[in-house]
Amino acid sequence: MATATTTTFHMACKFITSTPLNYQNLPPSSQIILPLYNLHSNSLNNLQSTSSTTCRRRVSPVYNAVKAEESLQYKTSPPVSSKLVLVIGASGGVGQLVVASLLNRNIKARLLVRDPEKARTLFGEQDEDKLQVYKGDTRNPEDLDPSIFEGVTHVICCTGTTAFPSRRWDGDNTPERVDCDGAKNLISALPSSLKRVVLVSSVGVTKFNELPWSIMNLCGVLKYKKMGEDCLINSGLPYTIIRPGRLTDGPYTSYDLNTLLKATAGERRAVVIGQGDKLVGEVSRLVVAEACLQALDIECTEGQIYEINSVKGEGPENNKDRWEELFRAATVQ
Repeated sequence: MATATTTTFHMACKFITSTPLNYQNLPPSSQIILPLYNLHSNSLNNLQSTSSTTCRRRVSPVYNAVKAEESLQYKTSPPVSSKLVLVIGASGGVGQLVVASLLNRNIKARLLVRDPEKARTLFGEQDEDKLQVYKGDTRNPEDLDPSIFEGVTHVICCTGTTAFPSRRWDGDNTPERVDCDGAKNLISALPSSLKRVVLVSSVGVTKFNELPWSIMNLCGVLKYKKMGEDCLINSGLPYTIIRPGRLTDGPYTSYDLNTLLKATAGERRAVVIGQGDKLVGEVSRLVVAEACLQALDIECTEGQIYEINSVKGEGPENNKDRWEELFRAATVQ
């Protein structure tokens, strides 16, 4: 027979992962639902990978999936951007989608990754004027050479590991080392000239001592993410922090072509943005990646922290004006 403690644990875990959003309990400023990411899954499912026997550059499934989706929104190729965006955690589920979207929008990307070959597998061989790959680990301050940041205008950090012990913890890849030490090392090395730093964190970080979040925080993941947030807030750098709910769609780290080509938020393309760490729910990685890219240019997001979930509905796709409306409506006055 299960003990009372075991029963409480299971109930708390179930609450964290499956509790539906209760919008009636949200303040008016947080009750904003606008369409997001008008995905067409059929077009993604019909994609074909580039043959390795052709003379063209090798193109990855991740890039293909995002490019096909965004090609439905752009009638012509977007103009070349003056940005140089440094992406940390580029080989993770959210990071892959961020990089693919940057490439498709003609925004130059620079990646700091532990395994450059893995990045080449994910994103294919790209011209240096589109994609640059540097080897480094934020857990090691000596890896953060100033040359990595030369010319960088914006930073998106979406590093992370599992909340509980797993194979991903091998090699000292724990929440403390990744979410706290890694974030602090990175932030300390960033130049003051940056126009924006976007950090992907998590809902519940301000409530890690309260049930049910204390269950999720048994190994400290929420506490360490909050410490990383605080370091960025106190750095003096222009920042935006995105706190997603439970991540869905993917992960895209299995190198499973069928999974990558079916990258879709399904019917959950609308978005809920709030503040004050009140949202409980889940969010598509596609939504989180788009929120990160949009926050780079929307002025009102500077110095703000947003929780984000995705729900059923149509979306603003990559429309900046509609995203700005979402962020403005959520911002606590």
